[in-house]
Amino acid sequence: MSLNQKLADLMFPDVTHSPEHFENIYPPRKLNEGARVTRIAPSPTGYLHLGVLFTAMVNRIAAKSTGGVFYFRLEDTDKKREVEGGAEDILKGLEAFGVIPDEGLTASGEEIGRYGPYRQSERAGIYHVYAKSLVELGLAYPCFCSEEEREKARQEQEKMKLRTGYYGEFAVCRGLTAEQAIEKIERGLPFVVRLRSPGSEENRIVFDDLIKGRIEMPENDEDIVLLKSDGIPTYHFAHAVDDHLMRTTHVIRGDEWVSSAPKHLQLFKALGFKPPKYAHVSPIMKDDDGGRRKLSKRKDPEAAVRYYAEQGYPADSVMEYLMTIANSDYEEWRRRNPKADRSEFKFSIKKMSVSGALFDINKLNDVSKTVIAAMDAKSVARQVLDWAGEFDQEFYYRLSRDFDYAAGIFSIDRGGDKPRKDIAKWSDVPDYVSYFFDETFEIRDSLPDNVKPEDAAKIIGEYLKVYNPDEDKTQWFETMKSICPKLG
Repeated sequence: MSLNQKLADLMFPDVTHSPEHFENIYPPRKLNEGARVTRIAPSPTGYLHLGVLFTAMVNRIAAKSTGGVFYFRLEDTDKKREVEGGAEDILKGLEAFGVIPDEGLTASGEEIGRYGPYRQSERAGIYHVYAKSLVELGLAYPCFCSEEEREKARQEQEKMKLRTGYYGEFAVCRGLTAEQAIEKIERGLPFVVRLRSPGSEENRIVFDDLIKGRIEMPENDEDIVLLKSDGIPTYHFAHAVDDHLMRTTHVIRGDEWVSSAPKHLQLFKALGFKPPKYAHVSPIMKDDDGGRRKLSKRKDPEAAVRYYAEQGYPADSVMEYLMTIANSDYEEWRRRNPKADRSEFKFSIKKMSVSGALFDINKLNDVSKTVIAAMDAKSVARQVLDWAGEFDQEFYYRLSRDFDYAAGIFSIDRGGDKPRKDIAKWSDVPDYVSYFFDETFEIRDSLPDNVKPEDAAKIIGEYLKVYNPDEDKTQWFETMKSICPKLG
């Protein structure tokens, strides 16, 4: 037995399997050539962000358009930041907008698929097997540096105007021999597991991003942590193992992860895995007094997906709008194919914005008006009733007393070549239809300040001369225009 094997056994006394065991449990998927396997892998640290919904939508389309698989994995290893019920909120939010995974965790709490568990917190044993293998190969090692020692090194780096991190002369435990490491472990000293990086910052790494094109960056030379002292993996390590074993072909994620790509590609190589193809999605931006910034959780209520439910935007409206952000040629396609299903659109990852699309609430409203205008009256009434049941109890009571009457209201000017487009969201409806209900119909007898009684009499007189109850709305409007010159 080599010293590295002895060290690995001492570090992982409970590990009995080899990587080959899990390679057999999670074999390559039997999919057609070119089929993509994608995933959405959020952390349960808060509400569902519009950017996560957008990225999930893109991942789903990318997979389904090729006969592939889209799955949901929960990256819940950071228990300190986890919000109770966060995972369920994310899953229910995705489901509400029709972004339903083929595999993984579901909103009902079940797991679907043979590549689970799909919670990282339940996969610790798998990560330990691969970490042990890296130690045996001399590609990873135990680090005994305390938090105080690491903080002291960080302060020294800042004082010397060096980048912070565990590399070069600052990678103190990298130089320990296997015998020295064994002696420290036998004394009961706590440790983390670090990758023994073969990189040099002087070297460059080049990879092709499916959205941003060719990216060149300094090679990673930092000995990143793979396992924390409690045995929990870091995001970097867990995602590499999971994406390999779940046979992910394309990692489509936020571009805040671009800077981590050198670490991830290095990890895949060290583990002997074929890396997935990467596509880094630019964030949704917002105009802020002429400048552009990311849509913010703190500043912008529309950053939260729940905002759209509260305001009463139909899920279909939001998804239509997000498609216009995803591919700029979607709008033209939709004009040519007003009744086609979105799945018929030939989506392209390569056509996604490099700099980030600008969020436009007015455009969302226009899109939503078109979506709602295409609905039949009963569908509108049902969705308004569902929204009111959750967000406007008084209006819900009014509508639910007579559903057919409510549907009749929404049937006015619906259908035909030019259906009315005055409703963008269900929260608009109570004011629009208030005059259909006795308790909210308000009679105003007083004239506007700029209209004298004699002027009002003249207007009414002219109107009575031309009034024809048999006219349709277009004819009536033309008639009204004809008397305007007489009234100034």
